[in-house]
Amino acid sequence: MRKTFFLLLFTLAVVSASAQQDTLKYRISLTDKAATAFSLEHPEAFLSEKAIERRRKQHLPIDSTDLPVCRKYIDEIRRQGVNIVVTGKWENFVTVSCNDSSLIDRIAALPFVRTAEKVWMAPEGDGPMMSTHRDSLINRPTMYPDSVYGPAINQIQLSNGDKLHREGFKGQGMTIAVIDAGFHNADKITAMQNIRVLGTKDFVNPQADIFAESSHGMMVLSCIGMNRPGIMTGTAPEASFWLLRSEDEYSEHLVEQDYWAAAVEFADSVGADVLNTSLGYYTFDDKSKDYKFRDLNGRHALMSRQASRVADKGMVLVCSAGNSGMGSWKKITPPGDADNVLTVGAIDKEGVLAPFSSIGNTADHRIKPDIMAVGLGADVIRTDGNQGKANGTSFSSPIMCGMVTCLWQACPELTAKEVIELVRRSGDRTDYPDNIYGYGVPDMWKAYKSHKQ
Repeated sequence: MRKTFFLLLFTLAVVSASAQQDTLKYRISLTDKAATAFSLEHPEAFLSEKAIERRRKQHLPIDSTDLPVCRKYIDEIRRQGVNIVVTGKWENFVTVSCNDSSLIDRIAALPFVRTAEKVWMAPEGDGPMMSTHRDSLINRPTMYPDSVYGPAINQIQLSNGDKLHREGFKGQGMTIAVIDAGFHNADKITAMQNIRVLGTKDFVNPQADIFAESSHGMMVLSCIGMNRPGIMTGTAPEASFWLLRSEDEYSEHLVEQDYWAAAVEFADSVGADVLNTSLGYYTFDDKSKDYKFRDLNGRHALMSRQASRVADKGMVLVCSAGNSGMGSWKKITPPGDADNVLTVGAIDKEGVLAPFSSIGNTADHRIKPDIMAVGLGADVIRTDGNQGKANGTSFSSPIMCGMVTCLWQACPELTAKEVIELVRRSGDRTDYPDNIYGYGVPDMWKAYKSHKQ
């Protein structure tokens, strides 16, 4: 036992040293894909069958953004002495790590490199880089015998999502990717055991335990996927889920958008239909990278550019508007400024605006947020396995995401962009949208019925 214990300590030390070895990360943007070994005429070589079928069904072209980043370019960059962190094919970049910034000068001089930007530097001190502690479990949630939704009944009824459920549309056959910060104890909480999790992937630190990291993603997941009648039923209880980590809670740097972009492309590759991301960025540890209002045009932030492509690939992205309504920033946060996404602000269960909910419009005068859902006093599952309350557009987004998923299940002939437009049109302010409520609170039953008429 003692030998095993010391071996474990040694292993953890090696892992920790490895994780902290490189102190710098850079995003290397590339000029082209001229050296690709792939052809658009043979997409099966670089896209999954599900991704191809999704594009075919929605009559979407497979184009150069679908081609992988050129292997020849990646290999040449690696030969300069850096490590490859992630790649992004839609925006054609390679993120690398190193300890020596002079290596980046060499890389920037390569003929196929457009720009090189520092996106991360190691935090000062010896703080943790990953979690090794788990919260204690109780696993004795309250039973609500008069409602299959438990305490969460109002947050689905406000948009008549429960009527879709009664018609049999609960997300079955649909795949949702939840891109978040971690899913603390989601694998141990008894009430979450029957959520259909297809797999997990950590883009921040593959050596970390995604179920020991942040509780944020776990609570987000509970809003959508809970399927315990009388305890809590989420807004898409029969959907299947991929749990993806892109948020690094140990620092705040641009590189998290690189992780996020890679996670979105992974979601595409595994056949996701709908994505939820309750993340947003406008201020960073490196203050020179902070955004200004003029940057909220859907094109400035990498995350926003990536988000604006999601519907072009046949998926629907639902994202949080942000929680800056009471601060000096006030505005939505990328990727909430993206085109062709559903950006969700927060209200309470009476439909009253949550004062923290971020407002629009975008810098180029598009309506944001798009829609509203419960985010003040939202019902979630806590890390101890019992029910609890939470505040934030982080929760209005997944509550709405599940209902959007069920609506799409009910109307499978629609394209991603048609789903987005249908949801907007069903809002209670669709005739007079503004920069606070957007198109208002959607009526999912109205959306379904209006499409089927």
